[in-house]
Amino acid sequence: MQLSKAIERIGDGQAVSILSTDPGFAADVPAWCNSTGNIFQSLEPENGSYKAVVIKSSGASCPATAEPADKKFTNVVFSNDLDKALAAFIIANGAAAMGYQVTLFFTFWGLNVLRRNGPVSAKKTLVEKMFGWMMPKGPEKLKLSQMQMGGMGAAMIKGIMKQKNVLSLPELIDEAIGNGVKIVACTMSMDLMGIKSEELIDGIEEGGVAMYIDHIGGNGNLFI
Repeated sequence: MQLSKAIERIGDGQAVSILSTDPGFAADVPAWCNSTGNIFQSLEPENGSYKAVVIKSSGASCPATAEPADKKFTNVVFSNDLDKALAAFIIANGAAAMGYQVTLFFTFWGLNVLRRNGPVSAKKTLVEKMFGWMMPKGPEKLKLSQMQMGGMGAAMIKGIMKQKNVLSLPELIDEAIGNGVKIVACTMSMDLMGIKSEELIDGIEEGGVAMYIDHIGGNGNLFI
């Protein structure tokens, strides 16, 4: 994401030098250049990190110039586990940084990722209110799928993420919206689970299966 933003700020033929401690960076940079059309110039180890130099190409299909109809990526988010939600948004932001038009389709338990944390005024039946009380309210309240340990697991992974400079889930959501990722809440699931539009965070669209299928086309799709 940072490389994509840096490339957008410079002119054709200019270069960006980027340093990363992530071991996967060595494979990611050439793949990113191959996808966007920018020029991969060099990659060298440097004090336990990797230093890459990328040149902006006038023919590059970086996010600012990519043809959305040609590059689409979709993901159904069914789970409200913290680790799975993190994976969904990390992949979504990565795809957006590579010039893809990205849609995340949240259905059933996944809708809880999109709920507001604070109190919301919405007219509900008793059953709908009970559903709301039993389900996690927003990204800050999610639990891990494994090693939950009464909430300690989620707190530990959040602490490690902060140490490693990994964006938190709320930050990843904001980043995705800023990167143009389309976040869609399934209206049928909202109706079944008693989740109202007023309960969703800002920047969320509402839609159904037809809208989702239309976006997929012949392109890549995940299910988390």
